[in-house]
Amino acid sequence: MKNTELHNNNETFLAQWLEGELSDNELKRLVSETDYKSFLKIRKGLEVYDDLEASTDPSFTKIQEHISNKKGKVRNLNANTWLIGIAASVILFFGLFTILGNDIVTIETNYGEQKTIALLDGSEVIINSKSTLTYDEDNWENDRTLKLKGEAYFKVKKGSTFTVVTDNGNVQVLGTQFNVNTVRDLFEVVCFEGKVSVQTKNEDYILLPTNSVRRINGYSIEKWDNADSNPSWIHGESSFKSVPLKYVISALESQYNIEINSDTIDDSMIYTGSFSHKNLNTALKTVFKSLQIQYFEKEKGNIYLSVK
Repeated sequence: MKNTELHNNNETFLAQWLEGELSDNELKRLVSETDYKSFLKIRKGLEVYDDLEASTDPSFTKIQEHISNKKGKVRNLNANTWLIGIAASVILFFGLFTILGNDIVTIETNYGEQKTIALLDGSEVIINSKSTLTYDEDNWENDRTLKLKGEAYFKVKKGSTFTVVTDNGNVQVLGTQFNVNTVRDLFEVVCFEGKVSVQTKNEDYILLPTNSVRRINGYSIEKWDNADSNPSWIHGESSFKSVPLKYVISALESQYNIEINSDTIDDSMIYTGSFSHKNLNTALKTVFKSLQIQYFEKEKGNIYLSVK
């Protein structure tokens, strides 16, 4: 009997919430966490439908009639049946049923752009230019996994454990600050605070503050100590330590929205140094002058390199 009463109550709460008679916080206090998440998905389905401006569809109208009578008192709903009805209508008419169960968050940055986001546990991520970060917001408490392409600086709240997955390796953390750079076949992790576990295809490493590891082009892992308190790029300067020039060129392209033609030079030569994010000409001069490489802009945004 108690289960039946609880079920009926949930149906009433759902109807009241969809009518705006209950706030999100009020609903969350009245139902279980599982039911609350299900109700959020139901509302998302309705929002998708409204966005597509298809409210005249007769099948969906019938479903809406089960929600409530705006001028009369709230009626009980069978929540499971109602959700199935929503799903059937969406997949039948729009093929978008997957939206109801898709809470994947994707953050992308443009050329020369940085974004700072707060995760659901209070952790912070600063994402460098031309990078992409994705995670499942709905399932975050059960699976704290983020996927990264590009570069990002993570400031993880103490007590929060999650994994950063990249094409080149994974990083597992618990209350720490670290930087991950994964571009093509370069994979670099720097620990600034706490402890970081790095897993590559063949080896695992534990990093403590100042520890850094890097693998380039499938070669053996390089290890060194880093004296900085955070990555230089968040302050407007990209720094490099003994990396092939092609990765520096890639960073310049991502920062300044340019294309650099390096066909006539050896882009595997090693570079140590930095460039500023404030001025393109200064950045080009800083990098290529030290390597005795000439550069010129043949067309706007297209830089050509040649050996002196």
